[in-house]
Amino acid sequence: MEFESAVFDFSYLAAIALGSEMSGGIQDVRAEDITAINTESGVRIKTAPGRGAFVKDIYVKGVRMNTMKYVFWMSGAYGSHPDNGYDPKALPVIRNINYRDMVAQNVTIAGNLAGINGDPFTEICISNATIEMRKESKKLPWNCTDISGVTSRVSPQPCGLLPDQKPSSDCAFPNDRLAIDDVPLKICSGGSSYI
Repeated sequence: MEFESAVFDFSYLAAIALGSEMSGGIQDVRAEDITAINTESGVRIKTAPGRGAFVKDIYVKGVRMNTMKYVFWMSGAYGSHPDNGYDPKALPVIRNINYRDMVAQNVTIAGNLAGINGDPFTEICISNATIEMRKESKKLPWNCTDISGVTSRVSPQPCGLLPDQKPSSDCAFPNDRLAIDDVPLKICSGGSSYI
């Protein structure tokens, strides 16, 4: 079997995406040491009224990104529902979202964080994040509505809804070991491979 090289376009995807389907809730997610190149967003959380459930206790650190539209993207107006039988009064809970030690280059918008009017996304924390904006970017680096939280050592300076905490400190990241941390990595090599 013969293969030619292929180029894949990931410019419409997120490196990490949570939602919009979350009927059972999304909780206690840890992500670290990730490299993302040419994606639409680095970290994406998407939901809407009628989704209900929750996204909470999310911990992301050590992400390196290059060439993307958004580093942080949260939407409370995703608008997609699997059928017409959903309860429009079922509001999701989005809270305790932590990002730290992030570096991004060639970015159009640092953050587009839009919660839900009357149901804001809360306890957002961003620390030690350096975002290099695309030279030709003319938009504001941050767009924030219906959110609350804090930042520390973030450049460019985030929106007023994410004030700089004094004294500076890092966002939370659990330090307990997970079972996956003890799985030995095995490296295999061989002469031929078959698909």
